[in-house]
Parts: sequence; C-alpha cells; structure tokens
Amino acid sequence: MQLSFVIPLCNEEDTLRPLFEQIKATVEDQQLGSFEVIFIDDGSTDDSWEQLTALKQAHPDNVSALRFRRNQGKAAALAAGFAAVKGEIVVSMDADLQDEPTEIPKFIKKLNEGYDCVSGWKQLRQDPLGKTLPSRVFNWATAAASGVKIHDFNCGFKAYRAEAIQSLDLYGELHRYIPVLLSAEGFTTAEIPVEHHRRTHGISKYGWTRLIKGGLDLMTVIVLTRYLKRPGHFFGGFGLCSGSLGFLILAGLSVQKIFWQINIGGRPLFFLGILLLLLGMQLISTGLLGELIHFNRSGANTNSNRITDRL
Repeated sequence: MQLSFVIPLCNEEDTLRPLFEQIKATVEDQQLGSFEVIFIDDGSTDDSWEQLTALKQAHPDNVSALRFRRNQGKAAALAAGFAAVKGEIVVSMDADLQDEPTEIPKFIKKLNEGYDCVSGWKQLRQDPLGKTLPSRVFNWATAAASGVKIHDFNCGFKAYRAEAIQSLDLYGELHRYIPVLLSAEGFTTAEIPVEHHRRTHGISKYGWTRLIKGGLDLMTVIVLTRYLKRPGHFFGGFGLCSGSLGFLILAGLSVQKIFWQINIGGRPLFFLGILLLLLGMQLISTGLLGELIHFNRSGANTNSNRITDRL
C-alpha cells in the first residue's frame, strides 16, 4: 500500500523537518508501506521553500513540493496536492505540528472498515477562544444545513481513498466542506477523535473573518450539492414565486382599473408588481443560462498556472 500525504503550508519554516521526520517514523514503525509527502508552499515569505528544498535533497524518493506564486488559500493548495498524489490512501495534515502523526494508523483502520473519507475530531482543542468559538458556530451551522453529522468540519487531519478526492473541485474556502461535497457524490464519511497540540511555532492564519467567508461558502456548497446539475430549479423556483406574486398584484390592480376605474398608475403597489414580475423573469432567465453553462462546461485544471516551481 502506498500512502500520499498532502500538506499545505504558509510560513512554517520551523515545523517542516520535524513534521516529516514524525511522519516517516510512524510509517516505518507501523510498517504501513511506501509513502510520499507532498508539500504545497502557499506563498510563504519566510524560508519554508529553502527547508523544502533541503528535505527534497535528503529524501528524494519521499518528498515533493509545489510552490504558488502568491497565497491562494488552503483549498487551492489542497487541490494542487490532490492532483499530484500517487498513493491509494491520501492523508491531509496541517504543517503546524498541532496534528499527531502517530494517529495515522487509526485513520487507515477506519478507512479499511469501508469508508471513503475519515475526518479528525479535535475534541480537546488547544487554541484560543477567538479561534474555537467561530469554529463551533461554523460546525453547528454546517451540520444543520448539510445534514452531514460531523462535529469538526475544520479539522485538517483527514484521510481519503484516492478515488474519492478525484471528484473534488476545491476553491475559495471549500476545503472545510470536503465531507459535505464527498457525501453529495455518494462517498461515505466517518469521524474519529484525534489529539490536538498547542501551536508552538508561527502564528495562526485563522480568526473571526473565516466565519464570514465560511458562511458565504456554505451557501455555495448548498447550491453546488443540491442544484449543481439543475441550476434552473434553484433560480427558477425563486423566479416563479416572484413572477407569480408580481402577476397576481398586477392582475388585481387591473381588475380595479377595468371595473371600478380606479387610478393605479401612481400607486406603490403597481410598481412593486412590475418589479416582482421583472425580477421573476430575470431569475428564470438566469436559471436557463445556468443550465446552458452546465451543459457546455469543461473541467479545466485551474491550478496549473499558479505553480512556479516543482521539486
């Protein structure tokens, strides 16, 4: 069995070598098979790339690295790493040493029970309140909206079967919703408790702003998972409601004008009816346009023009 580790990073120069050594020791001690570690440097401004270059020279058969021109976000980094994997089992981890590599066998054992994706659950998080509170709100909202019963969508420690990640198209902040996206494609997901260490190097890249971004992307995920193949149903439903209400308002006003000669030209309700009718027509047209785009769309790889170096 070959394992592929995908590790996105940004300004983590002090953690890269210790992390690799811990992964290597775990794989060899547990006799998990051959392995590769793919690091994705997401626009680091410190010496992270120099550290990766040294790791590649020391372990040419086990280390590869990709480098973005500038910071593109974790979703883009994961997408680039997933596209480069060769293993049957893919494990994603953060580069900050807060994940515990010795727990890798637990993920593989759970995958062997028949699951396609196993997500870590940081039950006892070693993070400040400014990071944990937004995460709790986000996790609750995501579980409620998606129906996927996972406690910790934000955990970067996950394991997948290779065929599962091939169905993913990650961008924006969609890395948080990987279990939701996979579940929508029919893949099975599970969750296991994992240990979480306090950060000892570098600074956290997350805070309250990700709650706003995550909320916007949650709406995107709902549309993608429920209406991706039928955008006309999404826009058409709203358009039909708006257009029907506008039509009923105008019809009622027209009856008043015809039978009772009531002046309707200056009434606010008249303009509201016109607005709702036009809005409904626009939404229905947008839905039809979405159907045409979906029918003709192509799955081009958008990450190829972001990578400047390969090792």
